[in-house]
Amino acid sequence: MPAHGLTPILLCLLSMWRILTPVLSHPQHSKCMLKQRTAICNNAELTFVPAGLPDNIEELQLNYNHIQTLQDNTLRYPSLKTLSLACNSLEKIESNTFQDLKLLESLNLANNNLKAYYQETSQALKTLPRLRVLDLSENNLDDDMVATLLQNLTSLEYLNLSGNLLRRLDETSFADLWQLKELDLQRNIMFELDGAFNNNPKLQRLNLAFNYLPCLMDFNMTQLVVLNASHNFIEWFISIQDLNDTFKLETLDLSNNKLLFFPFLPSHSHLRNLYLSHNSISFYEHLVDNGTALNSTTTVEFYNMKKYMGNVTAELWDDSLHGDISSLEILDLRANQLGYFPRGFIQRMPVLSRLQMCTNCLETLNLTSEQLSSSLYELDVSNNRLNQIVADEGTMAAFGNLTYLNLSLNVLESLPSGLFSSLPSLRSVDLSYNDISICLPEEAETSTESMSACVDWKNIVSLRQLYLKGCNLRKIPLSAFAGLSLTHLELSDNRELIVERSIQSLSRTLQHLGLGNTRIQDFDFSHFKSLISLNISRNSLTHLPPSLLNLDLKVLDLRDNKLSTIPSGQAHALAPKLHTVFLTGNPFNCCQTEWFTTFETTKTIHMVGRSDIECEDTFRETKRLDRFESYLCPGEGGESILWYILLILPVCLFFVGIAIIVPLTFKPQMLQKSIKKKCLKPTSY
Repeated sequence: MPAHGLTPILLCLLSMWRILTPVLSHPQHSKCMLKQRTAICNNAELTFVPAGLPDNIEELQLNYNHIQTLQDNTLRYPSLKTLSLACNSLEKIESNTFQDLKLLESLNLANNNLKAYYQETSQALKTLPRLRVLDLSENNLDDDMVATLLQNLTSLEYLNLSGNLLRRLDETSFADLWQLKELDLQRNIMFELDGAFNNNPKLQRLNLAFNYLPCLMDFNMTQLVVLNASHNFIEWFISIQDLNDTFKLETLDLSNNKLLFFPFLPSHSHLRNLYLSHNSISFYEHLVDNGTALNSTTTVEFYNMKKYMGNVTAELWDDSLHGDISSLEILDLRANQLGYFPRGFIQRMPVLSRLQMCTNCLETLNLTSEQLSSSLYELDVSNNRLNQIVADEGTMAAFGNLTYLNLSLNVLESLPSGLFSSLPSLRSVDLSYNDISICLPEEAETSTESMSACVDWKNIVSLRQLYLKGCNLRKIPLSAFAGLSLTHLELSDNRELIVERSIQSLSRTLQHLGLGNTRIQDFDFSHFKSLISLNISRNSLTHLPPSLLNLDLKVLDLRDNKLSTIPSGQAHALAPKLHTVFLTGNPFNCCQTEWFTTFETTKTIHMVGRSDIECEDTFRETKRLDRFESYLCPGEGGESILWYILLILPVCLFFVGIAIIVPLTFKPQMLQKSIKKKCLKPTSY
């Protein structure tokens, strides 16, 4: 073919090559979405970093892909400041991968497999002079690997190493991280910290949760603001007591450990939040009482794991052990073994606003001698052994800010007279499961006793939530709630309760009402127009109260009643309004489940425990309602399709038998011919 004949073909091929070249070179670029200067390439099944993106992008997200190796010269975006490669099975980052990313500040490498080539990855990280944020969580890294990866990262401020295999940290682990401010080490297997943070003078937030630390000794991190050491095996926390420096610590979380003693806090601090729940803390001042325990030990010795350090000996009743708690605002001591407070302990917390003491061993709460803070906002002493609360008029008048009071699950039979009416800011009271009654009007007015076996709520205009569950209440006085504007009233588990008329005064404001296990039947709810949540479980109800249909209920608890069905009209009236409904524990009729279909097709309703809702079929057998086949139920005439099947089947079998027997009786040779034809075939020999 002449040369001039090839020219048009070559020109055509050249133009096609120019069009196809970028497509062939960057086949995965189209899987990324661009938003201003951010490229989002998550869940795009990428196997390498896409090229051809705008040069001026500042953030690149490559999470949830299949990138295993970052090769040299594949990241040519010089303006990049944030790069995220989480969840990629990433194993190797070649040493020159980041050489063009001089502005990169944040790098997320979480949930990969960097342990495979961690040494080469370490070389790559050293080429990032401005790196401030680094996430290496969930990479199966051990102590030596982490020490190698973090070498020379002097600009790093935020580091996440959670979910790795760190066991023991020492002074070399973070030696180069002089600018480090926040460190997350939770969910490793650490059991020892040996001067690991001596070279991090700017560290402010440290998370050590969910590890295996047995103790925190000689705590001297004066610059730390937040320390979370929860969910370990810490038996004692001892800070250095002779430091004159003031600790900046504001939040200390030692919950879910094995503490036997109140932590030995710094002598000078600004501690505001102290979380000590779910330990075994107790006070031991009672062991030394005027020499009555001559044979008992008056000191306790703490032995350190490290042999070259001296042991700590402390006097059991020494107040200085508690440290500086004068700034404490929140003290959480739930689920410990506290039977009392040492003398003057509470007084040392003048700005305390929340005291949480539920699930302990308190028998007496003396508000007068303890002198609780006038700033107290929440007091929770539920689930103790309280049989007495001591308070005088002056004490009660000091609690002007008390808003939430929880006394439930105790053995209280009496309370200081006028306790609640003396608290002007009281918003929520929980007296559940105490043997306390409600005062009749004449009892409240004429009583001169300091202690009263009944309670009244007069003049508490701020009260909004009242919980009286399981108090053995029988009859509530008609004027019990007069003048109140309750939004929450819980009266469940009072089995002999007569309640309807006494709560009519709350019909305008009541939003949440609990009447479970009170044996109510035909209660008229029509007056409670503001009601949005109602619990009438465990009441042996055979039908829904019709008055419910006029309410704008969002939550309805009907568990453990005797409902066989919910009429179709009621179901259609409730379905558009309800958001959550509880229905388990009722003997529903499997053949009257139109209501279930109505609720199920209404997308806005959540049937709690849907798979546990059961019904009884025509044979009185219990079935899962969501799996029951409706064809087994009676039709419109009232007879089940199953009975038709059982009736027709014998008739059909009878006619089939007749059709076989009659021909064989009159023409027996047919059977012989049939047998010969099928079974006695001639052989080939």
